[in-house]
Amino acid sequence: MKRKVFLILYNIRSAYNVGAIFRTADAVGIVKIFLIGVTPCPVDRFGRVNSRIAKTALGAEKSVSWTYHKTIASILVKLKKAGLKTVALEQTDHSVDYRKLKLKGSWALVLGEETKGLPTSVLNKCDLITEIPMRGKKESLNVSVAAGVALFGLI
Repeated sequence: MKRKVFLILYNIRSAYNVGAIFRTADAVGIVKIFLIGVTPCPVDRFGRVNSRIAKTALGAEKSVSWTYHKTIASILVKLKKAGLKTVALEQTDHSVDYRKLKLKGSWALVLGEETKGLPTSVLNKCDLITEIPMRGKKESLNVSVAAGVALFGLI
C-alpha cells in the first residue's frame, strides 16, 4: 500500500494562508485537504472562486482534492477508522520535535487557527502532537510556513 498523507485545516482564517498551504500540499503530494469550520474554500457554495486563495495557490487549489466540513470530530474518527494516524502541529508540554517523528503508513497533519492554534478538545482526539522548535523570540511561525516546514520534514 502506498502511503497517503492528508491535511486538516481547522479554522484557518486567512484565505492567503489557505492558498499557500494548497501550493505546499501540491508540492509534497497531499492526497486531500479537509477544510474545517471558518476555513475558506477555493470555491464557495455558489460556485464562486475565492480569488485570494487562487492568488497564492497558483492553481494548486484545482489539483489538490478538498472537502469542506463544519466540524472536525467526524473527520478525525473517519480517518482513524481508516487506519490513519492523526498528528497535530502545536506547541504543548507533550509535543515531540517533528524531526524526531518517523511516521509509517498513512497519516493526517492537523493545523489550527493562526493566533489560537488547536484547542485542547482537538488535541485530545489526535494520536500525536508535534512541534517545530523555536529558537528566537517569536513563539511560532505563520501557519502556512509551519505547514511547509512540517510537511517537508515529515514526508
